[in-house]
Amino acid sequence: MLTINDLSLRVAGRLLLDHASLALPTGAKAGLVGRNGTGKTTLFKAITGDLPSETGSIYIPKSTRIGQVAQEAPGTEEPLIEIVLKADLERAALLAEEQTATDPARIAEIHIRLADIDAHTAEARAATILAGLGFDDEAQKRPASSFSGGWRMRVALAAVLFSRPDLLLLDEPTNYLDLEGTLWLENYVSKYPHTVLLISHDRDLLNRAVNSIVHLDQKKLTFWRGGYDQFERQRAEQLELQEKGRVKQEAARKHLQSFVDRFRAKASKARQAQSRIKALEKMKPIAAMIEDSVQPFSFPEPVKTVASPIVALEGVSVGYQPGSPILRKMTLRIDADDRIALLGANGNGKSTFAKLLAGRLKPEAGTMTVAPGLKVAIFAQHQLDDLRPEENAYEHVRRLMPDAPESKVRARVARFGLATEKMNTAAKDLSGGEKARLLMGLASFEGPNLFILDEPTNHLDIDSREALIHALNDFPGAVILISHDRHLLEATADRLWLVKDGHVAPYDGDLDDYRQLVTGQSGDRREKREADKASKAERRREAAQRRAALEPLAKQIKATEGLIERTRKRLDAIDAQLEDPKLYDSDPRGVTQLSKERAELAATLSRHEESWLTMSAEYEAGVAD
Repeated sequence: MLTINDLSLRVAGRLLLDHASLALPTGAKAGLVGRNGTGKTTLFKAITGDLPSETGSIYIPKSTRIGQVAQEAPGTEEPLIEIVLKADLERAALLAEEQTATDPARIAEIHIRLADIDAHTAEARAATILAGLGFDDEAQKRPASSFSGGWRMRVALAAVLFSRPDLLLLDEPTNYLDLEGTLWLENYVSKYPHTVLLISHDRDLLNRAVNSIVHLDQKKLTFWRGGYDQFERQRAEQLELQEKGRVKQEAARKHLQSFVDRFRAKASKARQAQSRIKALEKMKPIAAMIEDSVQPFSFPEPVKTVASPIVALEGVSVGYQPGSPILRKMTLRIDADDRIALLGANGNGKSTFAKLLAGRLKPEAGTMTVAPGLKVAIFAQHQLDDLRPEENAYEHVRRLMPDAPESKVRARVARFGLATEKMNTAAKDLSGGEKARLLMGLASFEGPNLFILDEPTNHLDIDSREALIHALNDFPGAVILISHDRHLLEATADRLWLVKDGHVAPYDGDLDDYRQLVTGQSGDRREKREADKASKAERRREAAQRRAALEPLAKQIKATEGLIERTRKRLDAIDAQLEDPKLYDSDPRGVTQLSKERAELAATLSRHEESWLTMSAEYEAGVAD
């Protein structure tokens, strides 16, 4: 399907791929991974012919239809469903020709081809895709111009999915999606009938939706079979072997070089020295392991500890217009160490709930009680636009530390995870991930008790996401998370709240349950979970009954343990007396009595221990039945 041979790509004078090669089989579903800035999107441009290569070639069969999400989201007055239907250019052309064709033979050909491409189900398929990406029946009939940019990008994604290209190129598609849309896309891509090359930093998507990984590293492309976890494990093993081989080779090189240095000038050894010189020249050095370090995240601890609950809601309703609440009658509490993930499709009110907690919205009804001295920080992707584009990170932090010496300001910037050379880079020139680090550091600057993060991973690569997970787990305050990254939620959240139909309530289930619910496969799992709960309850009841029946035996075992302990203490005391040499001269009769008592106690101890072993075995067997 896709063959890349000896490809070199350069952008703005920077070499991104250096004689890289790759063979992607037809029908493969591959995740293209690599650190931010390594050239993944550039490679897509080369595949589509939008960027010329410096060396090498890219081969794709001539009849192959390549599809990718349009860079500009549609903003016309056409209904969403029509925009998506028009994405299938062949279907649209055939339908247009059908209206004007007069040749019976050609009309027959058109009808046959329309049947071949399943045109009669087109509207149903388009509607299904739009629904999966969050558009209900009413929304599908609305014009694209009535939606925001993020929702329009979902329409662009729906259009390319509907067109069913032979080679589907997706560049960070989940950046436009919520968790529900991400779960739907994961299921869709895993069943897609053609070849997929997907750029993503979503670990779960790369584990469930693809069957191979293409790794862009050190300007080379490497193909690995399996999902991301399998790739990561195999690569770690390969790097370990490579490092062992490098160390072994380095030792061999030193040995050969030592021989050459010692005997090169000796005529009797000259021939052997020359042979070793040739061996050194032929020995291709094994590259050392090169692992770019990831800057950690670090969030300051709360300056002041506050008592739980830090936030308590009693019948609270909130919205943007009086009399039209988005969320209604919420009765909830948040404790000082809570880790809560908010579930629910976009538009249900997750961000509204976050703004309420952050104090940016006031309750319309009900009571919201906040702990005295509570500090709340909030991070949201749209706040990236609030950074001062011409100021660098140091200048942003200097505003918050006007009287601090320069060394302290720079030390604080370093805690954001920004390298030294990035501290003096204007915000407009930072990458998306670097801007996110700066904004998170600014948001949490004063040590919040409650940290709310709304889609914090959109611009972070996989390793930076892992660093964020560690930082959140180390943070001692409460955390509220809104994210489409299921791995982040599973690794940090211990409570799930569902925001749906104007309400916020604890979700009875885990993220696997929720995935099954979103993809319409929840019935069997729920029944199994209920059956497991029933069987566990039954097992607990049976175990309790067995413990009650064995209670007299347990008391005997405990009494015997007491006898054993007292007997051992008396034996230790007698042994201490018998170790005194003076006793044998001063009281020979006493020695005889002690020796006799010791023998009797040793026999008694043996009987007690045998009894204890017998009763313990009987008790364990009864519990295990």
